[in-house]
Amino acid sequence: MSYKLNITRILPKAGVASLALLLGACQLTTTQDPTAGLEFRAERYAQYERKQAFENCRNEALQRDEEARRKGSAGAYLTSAIVADKCVSELGAGSDVVPRGEQMRISALAIVNYFKGGDMEQARRSFEAFKSKYPQHDLYFADGSSFVASSEVILGRSEDWTFGTFAALNVNDDLKREVRRMHHWKNK
Repeated sequence: MSYKLNITRILPKAGVASLALLLGACQLTTTQDPTAGLEFRAERYAQYERKQAFENCRNEALQRDEEARRKGSAGAYLTSAIVADKCVSELGAGSDVVPRGEQMRISALAIVNYFKGGDMEQARRSFEAFKSKYPQHDLYFADGSSFVASSEVILGRSEDWTFGTFAALNVNDDLKREVRRMHHWKNK
């Protein structure tokens, strides 16, 4: 009796058997702690929540600012300022999740709205906090005038200027005229 060996039938079966043998020899166990990434993920989620809370607060402050502009009400400006101040203060240690420029703009909005609302003492406190939190930084209004220089003029933080020194300040021309007018009548 002769047995004919059919290679085409044996090879596929041998291939499957050897593959199963190789995979069985490999162990797919890990020795890492399965909770190792959880702390990182929890911190990232907390950062995301702080950023979302800031953005929601900022949007509310901007909405209240728009309402205050429409109404022209001192009380509405104060409400907007309080909300804007809260946005930055609630960031706390998580301030690195929101870009510095955004924080500066919302802080400046609070200061300007305290001016407009008539609470000069709170405007002074907020401005001092702004300067200590963002030293050597400034914002610029649409006309190119400096926020810091304008605030210092309005708050009377700088000494009396001679005409040339005052003219060189980067503040709005209307503000310069108003301060000169007040200074003129104050000295009469």
